[in-house]
Amino acid sequence: MSETAERVRIVDVQVLSDDWYVLTKTTFDYRRADGSWQRQSRETYDRGNGATLLLYDPRRRTVVLTRQFRLPAFVNGHEGMLIETPAGLLEEASPEARIRVEVEEETGYRVESVRKVFEAFMSPGSVTEKLFFFVAEYDAGTRVSRGGGIADEGEDIEVMELPIDDALAMVAQGAIMDGKTIMLLQYAALHLFAR
Repeated sequence: MSETAERVRIVDVQVLSDDWYVLTKTTFDYRRADGSWQRQSRETYDRGNGATLLLYDPRRRTVVLTRQFRLPAFVNGHEGMLIETPAGLLEEASPEARIRVEVEEETGYRVESVRKVFEAFMSPGSVTEKLFFFVAEYDAGTRVSRGGGIADEGEDIEVMELPIDDALAMVAQGAIMDGKTIMLLQYAALHLFAR
């Protein structure tokens, strides 16, 4: 048992919603650094883990991104159309296998060799999801379809090819606001397109 596990005692778990994914309310006792126990309650949203990937062409210094409607961004005052790296939930598949499928569905590019660069919890205060971050090279010969996602799953995805410098400028201007995408573009600037 880890040191942290010895500091947590679960008192009660209530399922608040099990519609799209699972929202639970957990009441627990937490032993503070001073040794005292404190009763706390938190809600967590469990949607499973996911993977995301940045397609890049080092010769032409370009990246492939997607643009699609995101309701949570819309209800938070954004126009709702977010520019992102392709991504998807693992759904029982390995991160490597799942991201290959997602990239082809969303962008039309078939990638064989993917390289994991890191893992991260994106919103650990309330969401259990851990994302696996990948990069893969692409070129015109790896495009096998137009992409766009799966209509039956509500996907209506625009595929965008941009110079890396333009994508980074879009981050600075606020045109790209998706966290996973910003992280992968920053990684690319430091490691894939460093001059």
